[in-house]
Amino acid sequence: MLVFYRGTWCPYCDIAMSAYQQNLLPRLTGRGIGLVAISPQTRTGRCPCRKTRPVLHRGLRPGNVIARGLGVLTRPSDEARAAQLKLGRDLTAVNADGTVSLPMPTVVIADADHVVRWIDVHPDYSSRTEPAQILGALGRLGI
Repeated sequence: MLVFYRGTWCPYCDIAMSAYQQNLLPRLTGRGIGLVAISPQTRTGRCPCRKTRPVLHRGLRPGNVIARGLGVLTRPSDEARAAQLKLGRDLTAVNADGTVSLPMPTVVIADADHVVRWIDVHPDYSSRTEPAQILGALGRLGI
């Protein structure tokens, strides 16, 4: 299972990742399913989840390659970008590719051959896939 998140600076992402760790990861592990969290953030970006959640960074796929390939990459509006900068959040400084591009919150279930079997994309950055939805999808897939 792949989870695309915007970065450790995003409170919505932090809440979702904590919920996945507490309510989903034990059930995934019991089914032999790994969870990989993918962020555009640089390897040096502060990641409180690093010790408990695997996070793929620039060394694996620079420039949001996987998110772009899935069609889940977006950019903040000019207004949102201005607000982020006003708060001291410069995405070009924290994103490994130096852009402001961000993945939409997305959960992907892929099989052993890397074929996407289920995907849930949230264009609204404040919305996330619930653990129960993921477990339901796994059940429908017979996993």
